[in-house]
Amino acid sequence: MVTHSQTQRESRSSRVRPYALTGGRTRSRHQLLVETMISVTEYDRDRAEKLLPESRAVYEQARSPVSLAELSATLDIPLGVIRVLVSDLAADGVIFIHPTGQAYSYDHNILERILDGLNKLSA
Repeated sequence: MVTHSQTQRESRSSRVRPYALTGGRTRSRHQLLVETMISVTEYDRDRAEKLLPESRAVYEQARSPVSLAELSATLDIPLGVIRVLVSDLAADGVIFIHPTGQAYSYDHNILERILDGLNKLSA
């Protein structure tokens, strides 16, 4: 059952400028690359109902792992806005940000494992 306030919030969001969705913020609290994957840690329907429409859409899409690029394209929301919304949801602990390959770029153990794996392939 859709309540009147839900209908108001959903229709309002189509008229709201992107910078208003983020409170004028253009930077996120987390390093979020285009390829960064996110997912919902534990889906909570009541929590979803309390979110603004754009944040709720992100939350719903992240029920299965999804990248920021996919979110931006699917929801037709600018990537910068997606970054801020995801960062806010992650700060609230409802979205998990998966580490990217860049997080391991200077880890010598990972690089050695990759090198060992490549050597095994060529042998």
